[in-house]
Amino acid sequence: MISEAINDRYSKLSETSCCLSCGGAINHAKPQPGEICADLGSGRGNDVIRMAEEVGETGYVFGIDISEGMITKAKANLEKFEVKNARILHAELENIPLANDSVNLIISNCTINHAIDKQAVWNEVYRILKVSGRFVVSDIYATSPIADEYRNDPAAIAECWAGSVTRAEYLTMLEEAGFVDIKILEESEPYAKGHAEVASFTITGNK
Repeated sequence: MISEAINDRYSKLSETSCCLSCGGAINHAKPQPGEICADLGSGRGNDVIRMAEEVGETGYVFGIDISEGMITKAKANLEKFEVKNARILHAELENIPLANDSVNLIISNCTINHAIDKQAVWNEVYRILKVSGRFVVSDIYATSPIADEYRNDPAAIAECWAGSVTRAEYLTMLEEAGFVDIKILEESEPYAKGHAEVASFTITGNK
């Protein structure tokens, strides 16, 4: 199972100093005091803590992750830094346990490419965002379609390349979910990863 492969890989990485992100969505997100925010694939909770500081006591931040190791680490970090206005939730991104129209800002770093049903993830992002809510997501895309032998390989998907779709497919999913004002904030040159050529980008859009 892909979720098991991801859980295994990222649980092991939760206690390392490895940098897990392909981009810096948080650097473009600009959370405002009082906002409700969510981090999809929140890992060790670093961005959750940063957003919690920026939204202040009147705001709140949810971290969503599937890796048991990362969740344990993130909860420990929230306790260590005495963060009271945040919570870490265990969930798949295709079924986010937050109410409709409840979030002002969603961020994510190199996580949505892992999802089998990426359209379902983006539909969930749209569902939980408030009207005029926004997302800032860093992720990867493939410069050409990934071969089926790798696209369906749980280990390759967990390595953050085999689950990637093309740039055109990615942008189409955002449009089909209903987002407007879609903008690419930054984009890398293509680079080799695994058995593919991919590129990283940071995108934003509004509900």
